[in-house]
Amino acid sequence: MSKGSILIVDDNEEFLIALKLMLTPHFREVVTENSPETIISQLQKRSFDLILLDMNFKAGINTGNEGLFWLNKIKAVDQDATIVFITAYGDVQLAVKSVKEGAADFIQKSWDEKKILSTLLSAYQLSESKSEIKRLKSKQQHLSASIDGGYQLCKGPAPSMEKIYATIEKVAETGANVLITGENGTGKEVIAREIHRLSGRGREIFVSVDISALNENLIESELFGHKKGAFTDAKADRTGRFELASGGTLFLDEIGNLSLASQAKLLTVLQTRRITKVGDNKPLDVDVRLICATNIPVARTIAEGSFREDLLYRINTIHLELPALRNRKEDIPVLAHHFLNKLKVKYKKPSIDFKKTSMNQLLRHDWPGNIRELGHTIEKAVIMTTDNFIKPEDLMFELVEKSIDSAVDSFNLMQHEKMLIDKALKKFGGNMSRTARELGINRSTLYEKIRKHEL
Repeated sequence: MSKGSILIVDDNEEFLIALKLMLTPHFREVVTENSPETIISQLQKRSFDLILLDMNFKAGINTGNEGLFWLNKIKAVDQDATIVFITAYGDVQLAVKSVKEGAADFIQKSWDEKKILSTLLSAYQLSESKSEIKRLKSKQQHLSASIDGGYQLCKGPAPSMEKIYATIEKVAETGANVLITGENGTGKEVIAREIHRLSGRGREIFVSVDISALNENLIESELFGHKKGAFTDAKADRTGRFELASGGTLFLDEIGNLSLASQAKLLTVLQTRRITKVGDNKPLDVDVRLICATNIPVARTIAEGSFREDLLYRINTIHLELPALRNRKEDIPVLAHHFLNKLKVKYKKPSIDFKKTSMNQLLRHDWPGNIRELGHTIEKAVIMTTDNFIKPEDLMFELVEKSIDSAVDSFNLMQHEKMLIDKALKKFGGNMSRTARELGINRSTLYEKIRKHEL
């Protein structure tokens, strides 16, 4: 099936006619020109999948400089143009020079129909591949922008955040590894994405991995990939997160939940900048900017022996400690309106706003779930309100407090610790990593408490 368009530029009219007759069955459109002076006007009107260009137009000149001159002119108009040169002289050095300058290939004027057709169809496939890569990159950028919109950094006036904002701007361009710590819901991924956005890798991919959500037996496969048949369920090759993020940023959330065995492998990758897929013995170079996060006090995990000190030195070239929302209440009005503005669009309630009494309630609340809890609270309020103002009752703080009070029928800490752990284990189907994360402890501590309470 004929497809694609080709522009042929050569001063030999007979050669143009012969090429057009030969190529018409294979290309959707074949346009011929006998002078390079018309190339730019043609390109300004439309684009071609392939350009076949003579290297010499002036009689007696065979240096190929004319062709290279017009190649640069074409690239200035369309940098993705796929160009194949034509020459009557089988000069290998000239061929190499043209390819170095940006040509896709090189053919001689000697009439070898099979060779000419093979070269042009290969060049067309190259053109299609470049177009597909360009489309995929455009989609990736659009998708990244859409995803990042949900993690937009909102700057408030809290003094405790000023140093963090300044550090983000300083560290973004350096490429240094960053460790972000803080309670659950303090915005660690938002900060990670902002560092990525401001960096030289900002147009490349940002890959986020929640370590606590990964099956311990498959962590190596998830991070580094595997070959088909590497283990029972490996029915196809898999690209690991490190390879996927190469050229961009890899965000490892809840790094404190990584087992010691996996920590050793991660350390090796960070030292060598190479990964080896499960079931393969060929190392693969990777280029990632690593940002890690955890809600577990790292110093405690090192003291307990559950986190490698040498790995910590690798991942925390720069350390950012995010304050809890209760310690930066000056930011609550700004954050609340930030969430409200997005939710007004989502739920088609453009005129909605906070009553002063509602904002006062937001300021009085302790926010154990931090910014994440604030966002969820405002979303519920936007859904529940029946007029243009969010009222105190729309925030539903009283219902939350009553449900907590009804669950507490004594002040026995041990009893309630057992109850919370049991409830978390049931909620997350026995997933130790997820349970530990939600309880704000590491897995080794969780195991100890399970044994202690005989759960």
